Amino acid sequence: MNDTERLLILNMIEDVGSVRTRCLLEHFGSFGKVFEATEDELKRVKEIGSLIAPKITQGIKEIDLDKELRLIKKHNTKVVTFIDKDYPESLKNIYDLPVVLYVKGEILPEDDIAIAIVGSRKASFYGMQTAERLGYELASRGITIVSGMARGIDSSAHRGALKASKRTIAVLGSGLANIYPEEHIILADEISKKGAVISEFPMRTIPDRGNFPKRNRIISGLSKGVIVVEAAQKSGALITADCALEQGREVFAVPGKVDSVTSRGTNGLIKQGAKLAETVEDVLDELDLCNQFHRVGVTELHLRGVSKLDKIESLVYNLLSSEPQHIDEVSDVTGLGISEISRVLLNLEMKRLIKQIPGKNFVRC
Repeated sequence: MNDTERLLILNMIEDVGSVRTRCLLEHFGSFGKVFEATEDELKRVKEIGSLIAPKITQGIKEIDLDKELRLIKKHNTKVVTFIDKDYPESLKNIYDLPVVLYVKGEILPEDDIAIAIVGSRKASFYGMQTAERLGYELASRGITIVSGMARGIDSSAHRGALKASKRTIAVLGSGLANIYPEEHIILADEISKKGAVISEFPMRTIPDRGNFPKRNRIISGLSKGVIVVEAAQKSGALITADCALEQGREVFAVPGKVDSVTSRGTNGLIKQGAKLAETVEDVLDELDLCNQFHRVGVTELHLRGVSKLDKIESLVYNLLSSEPQHIDEVSDVTGLGISEISRVLLNLEMKRLIKQIPGKNFVRC
């Protein structure tokens, strides 16, 4: 048995965790000696004691490692431990670093420059559009986007990075053989091809409620800063923000409507000193990343497209905003017939300047 296999077993034993695992290594000097230790010897280790020691000895005897290894192979997953050379540099100095990472895809050295985008699962259209735009623009500048692949803001941030054909990392609160939510299985596969889907939990771990606050420390730990797009007052995204502050990362918040439930958390963060983030430049300037990236910005490319519009296209484009407007309303304001408006809107869609959403409503991209 090698150290990776020993760490897999320790990681599967209830209540051991990363801090106790490191205490075991510090006390015995090697994981081989940990596995040879008696229960009495384990009891004398700092943070272990009489309650945890029997769990360790029982786990070493009873855990079916072969079953876990078969699942790892079946799901094309690899294991990276905290003693491996390719363990993410950004996680090495956080207090309760994950001792094991299950990885589908690749974690690369370039992922050291990463920004997390998190927020509400019950996000508004504005929130999801903002998360996707930030994900797209930051990824287009070579920054890896980190999030939790949850519904709403998280998945929108990942999709923004994927639209830019750039890197993104999803950190799960379940095992990689139990993707959650199920409707994001295809998204997880896309992310693994452009970055990585990772988890510290054993392969078949269910998406237990208590897992998500725990995984949030990895999201912030992988990142230079965390952007909260929308969050209610008791949102999990605020836990990620707290983790970021504890780890010495920057926290950013996108301001929202004062009467929106999902704006209370973000607006509250700004009151408490979080950096206000309206554009990617707000984030890049604060993190001193502007000079590291010299590519043409997304905003500049967007403006070039707008400058090439004809008179009618410009009229319709300037009428639209981030708030959905129905095609009938656009027709009434411009005085153009439905057939003409439909043609113009289609042209703007093809130029990726606007987007149609359900109910024949349109918004700017």
